[in-house]
Amino acid sequence: MRVKIRRADQKKAHWELYSDHQGEFAQRVPAGTADYMVWAEPADKHAPRPEVKVHVENDERVDIGLHLSR
Repeated sequence: MRVKIRRADQKKAHWELYSDHQGEFAQRVPAGTADYMVWAEPADKHAPRPEVKVHVENDERVDIGLHLSR
């Protein structure tokens, strides 16, 4: 599945990547404190696209979960 990430203060995705067959993905973002919005692109372009807000402090690792409805 295609996953997109943008800084919370921006409108367009800065990173696009694909999850693996288990639905997992990883992306490095610049070190520093920032908020990011993460979402998955559904196959149905008319389906809802819920975003998850992720807060990053310095260079910490943050694990999140995206739950998609069918």
